[in-house]
Amino acid sequence: MKKIVLGLLFFLAFQFTTRAQALEDPKGEVRLNFLNLILLGSVELGYEYFTNHDQSIGVELHLNDRFGYFFTDDNQDFSATSLLFSYNFYFAGNEAGKLYISPYFKYRFGEFTEVVNTNTVTTSMNGASIGLIGGYRWNYNNFAFGPFAGIGRGFNQTVNDRFSAVEFKAGFNVGYRF
Repeated sequence: MKKIVLGLLFFLAFQFTTRAQALEDPKGEVRLNFLNLILLGSVELGYEYFTNHDQSIGVELHLNDRFGYFFTDDNQDFSATSLLFSYNFYFAGNEAGKLYISPYFKYRFGEFTEVVNTNTVTTSMNGASIGLIGGYRWNYNNFAFGPFAGIGRGFNQTVNDRFSAVEFKAGFNVGYRF
């Protein structure tokens, strides 16, 4: 699965690099959260559709999703996937880079399994959360990249009891605008 996703990203990047100049008015962007791929092994793919020059609608697929930056040991395993929907507002900058803020809705499904005193305990990760992400996005020759951080509130009581009701998220996106 990971080979297919990475192959698709390289194919899309190759297809769009045939244009010599940066687009003045991009219609979309595909991206990958590069930091979480390295730190957590979580694949976070995103797509934004620009409704005008400073607003967009976003959707992200998170494979091997984890709760925040909860690192596991050999007796623990996340097996979760999530979908994140956002509306993005770009401001305070120019065409080379802008700050942005994004209210979001995320739905995670899957489970967290751990061994406690030789017993396997499974926590259902199924649940929704809402939150806010903020960051900065640089644009260079149709490539878009930059850091972000966010905070969200989960509504699954089982997850809240096991981890926390509040989840912190951060990363570094690398993408391509077309």
